[in-house]
Amino acid sequence: MLRVEFRTATTGTMAGLASQIASVQSIELDNAFYVEDGKWIESLTISATDPFDIEEAIGGISGATHFFSREVPSGPTNIHVRRVTLLANESYPFILGLVLRAEAIPNRIVWTKDIFEVVLTTRTWEEFRGLADEIKEALGMFDLLSVNQIESPGEPLDSGRLTEVMVTKLANEQLETLETAYTMGYFEVPREASATDVADELGVAQSTMSERLRTAERNLLEIIYGPQS
Repeated sequence: MLRVEFRTATTGTMAGLASQIASVQSIELDNAFYVEDGKWIESLTISATDPFDIEEAIGGISGATHFFSREVPSGPTNIHVRRVTLLANESYPFILGLVLRAEAIPNRIVWTKDIFEVVLTTRTWEEFRGLADEIKEALGMFDLLSVNQIESPGEPLDSGRLTEVMVTKLANEQLETLETAYTMGYFEVPREASATDVADELGVAQSTMSERLRTAERNLLEIIYGPQS
């Protein structure tokens, strides 16, 4: 099996929502169920830097109907996160439809910065090449980021729930340290900010910042792998 990560052009309801929410940072497709005649029930996680009216945003999209939404706690950050369920008419080409039609497993589909970032699992190189060609033809863009051979396909979609788990398991100071380090480029390769830079931004000693960061990373690993025995 192959784990494939790529970028492609945006279409459909997710792109429509992005145009309706001025401060949107990301829209993640957590789950979707096909109904009929191009209609899908979709679950999304939407993050924005300012508060937004999700019903107004959905109302501005033809063929989309708000079903349910709720705010997700985001700790001490200034990010506003909502989990949204809606009914949408998705005309061709719909990125999830393209992936499923190729019998690939969608692991992650996220709108960010006017592109889709997609992670999926496919069985063979031939299936991967066929899907890449179809996406390039349908959406006009296929920017391959990585291909890795794997033994397990992983879980389909729904990684957006990790946000909810994180804010209930991590202390506010740990969330703040993680967000600050991430936004400053501390985790980039090569690093764009040093531990001292992050500590100065937080207004704490470097040793304090490092301790908070290690604790947050350990807690994240416990969420993923479970506590050490």
